[in-house]
Amino acid sequence: MIYLDHSATTPLAPEVFEKMKPWLTQEFGNATSIYAAGQRARNAIESARRTVAKILFCKPEEIIFTSGGTESDNLALRGVLRTNTDGHAVISKIEHHAILRTAEDLAKDGFSFTKIGVDKSGKFKTEQIEKALQPNTKLVSIMLANNEIGVIEPVREIGKMLQKKHPDILLHTDAVQAGGILNIDVQHLKVDLLSLSGHKFYGPKGIGILFVRNGVKLRPTQTGGTQEHKRRAGTENVAVIVGFAEALKIANMRREKESARLKKLRDYFIRRVLTEIPQSQLNGHAIDRLPGNTHFSFYGIEGESILLRLDLAGIAASSGSACTSGSLDPSHVLTALKLNHKWLHSSIRFTLGRSTKKRDINRTVIEMKKIVNDLRSISPLM
Repeated sequence: MIYLDHSATTPLAPEVFEKMKPWLTQEFGNATSIYAAGQRARNAIESARRTVAKILFCKPEEIIFTSGGTESDNLALRGVLRTNTDGHAVISKIEHHAILRTAEDLAKDGFSFTKIGVDKSGKFKTEQIEKALQPNTKLVSIMLANNEIGVIEPVREIGKMLQKKHPDILLHTDAVQAGGILNIDVQHLKVDLLSLSGHKFYGPKGIGILFVRNGVKLRPTQTGGTQEHKRRAGTENVAVIVGFAEALKIANMRREKESARLKKLRDYFIRRVLTEIPQSQLNGHAIDRLPGNTHFSFYGIEGESILLRLDLAGIAASSGSACTSGSLDPSHVLTALKLNHKWLHSSIRFTLGRSTKKRDINRTVIEMKKIVNDLRSISPLM
């Protein structure tokens, strides 16, 4: 199989699994226990926390371990807004559903949201954020990189604007797609909260983090014990916490070299597709996008049909976010780009990763040319 869906998930790195193994077998102590086995588990968690904090350029106590990006996003929105009886937040129309649907739910309880749009490349300007602010705005939540079209947003510029002009308004970024591939230094980004998920950078599933800057008031959304400094109750999963830290450390060490390699492959792929397949287009900004992300539309055919043919050819890709696969509704991200309806349902996302080689790209282009030609020959739109 040629795997080109690394934005959906990545395989667990062998060296990460080796680091996790002792905590899956011999070392099974509960980290809240005071005897030796429990304290070894506690020490492993705090060592992992220090590793993550060093990469994010923050303090260890500012890291909360969660079950993944969705919980981290939920905790950021609910945790901040529910410290007030009411409040307003600014988000974008292309956020992950972990943000959008949480906002919809909070709106039922009286909280208000302003959704800002994007241009045809999937980007927005800092001025749009400033214009959307209201007297009771408590939070701005803008993703660092989009999970479908891979566009990188100006989070640092937004952070600088808020710190200078509106220091009481907090900034959260969903950096799930950026972990291990972009700079996630929270001091550089000027953010107060940041979400990550381990399985996006060759770590285990079921583990993420939320960075919460010291001094930020956060109401827990999961209550029970006193774990995570009383901010997230529940017995800690030591193995996946250890795996998360190891995966992030390895990805961060390889980041610059791997990003440069993926960017070359990405641009080669884009050139071949747009040159060799008529009536194809790239969705999202051509330059300000994740190194491994390509997202195309092919006029006149259905994306789902392309995916099925690709699967038969041994190539794994997606039509957008893995969280909405199976839905017949057009992508909210592509809808925000205001694509013509004839292009909306014909999109395919190919996301490259550590295993991707140039020969994989070459074979994929060959198969895509056949598939597109075959499907267009029977399409009523052509």
